[in-house]
Amino acid sequence: MTTEIYYKFEGNNTSGSHKLNSAIAQAYYAKQQGLKGVTTETGAGQWGTALSMACSYFGLDCKVFMVKISYEQKPFRREVMRTYGASVTPSPSMETNVGRKILAEHPGTTGSLGCAISEAVEVATSTPGYRYVLGSVLNQVLLHQSVIGLETKAALDKYGVVPDIIIGCAGGGSNLGGLIAPFMGEKLRGERDYRIIAVEPASCPSFTRGKYAYDFCDTGMVCPLAKMYTLGSGFIPAPNHAGGLRYHGMSSILSQLYDDGLMEARSVRQTDVFEAAEMFARVEGILPAPESSHAIRAAIDEALKCKETGEAKTIVFGLTGTGYFDMVAYEKFHEGQMENYIPTDAEIQATLDKLPRVDA
Repeated sequence: MTTEIYYKFEGNNTSGSHKLNSAIAQAYYAKQQGLKGVTTETGAGQWGTALSMACSYFGLDCKVFMVKISYEQKPFRREVMRTYGASVTPSPSMETNVGRKILAEHPGTTGSLGCAISEAVEVATSTPGYRYVLGSVLNQVLLHQSVIGLETKAALDKYGVVPDIIIGCAGGGSNLGGLIAPFMGEKLRGERDYRIIAVEPASCPSFTRGKYAYDFCDTGMVCPLAKMYTLGSGFIPAPNHAGGLRYHGMSSILSQLYDDGLMEARSVRQTDVFEAAEMFARVEGILPAPESSHAIRAAIDEALKCKETGEAKTIVFGLTGTGYFDMVAYEKFHEGQMENYIPTDAEIQATLDKLPRVDA
């Protein structure tokens, strides 16, 4: 017997990722509400691309604040959004009060999802006819993305395949939460047991080095508090190439599951991720997104462990999207210019020390 690896591919659409599953739903409800448009943030650009597509279908305006480093690294993703009619602003920007404040406090910052959220919220709350929508983290987004897990389970059931290990990359938690939803339901009901592994970048280790606490969902501290694993809303991650995973916190649902010991988490280095991405591309003929490649790395590592121990396991991971707009990252990797920045304990503690004080 040998270890088998299966993956659920979500990149066969123009947005190149799973994000359209939630974007269509949220744009539909915005249209039904009679809104003129919506605002949002985006990291690597997958969510912004999906939402701009969805808004174009429903005749809605779409204002996107894109994390500055991704805006610079991924210009073609930006142009796809503009093709679908969205306006795209690098964040933090001088267009909002919170953006100007962040730039004054952190001159030259490359930005973060927390910064971009703050700017998008400010514009939405100050512009009549607009609302803010989020592409990850929140419960309704994980609900929309549960279609990933339902489709995965239906396909596996059809062929009589039962996974031992389920792996997903983790940034805010939407794709991982969606992938594991039906399997976690079985686990919670005591029907089956699965090893579920969340994989995050070592440069932004919310699960593995964060604290389970109430925190702001955005850097400007204007959004409601959420209980989650967090590095602190003021944490500005290193400018790694997995832009969709550069968020300081994690979904409240996944945080609770992790804290209850129902799933595992690990962090991986950027160069190790791209080694796995290249290996996958050569074998499968699909160029994976840097975010997805975190799950690929863990799947390969688990398969190698099985080879060493002689065990036979069935591994399933989420291939959340394609990496065809991430060629600057692949170029850096091939040229040996990619760095593995890992924040120090002191850097993380500095932002954790500023967590809001909440009475028990």
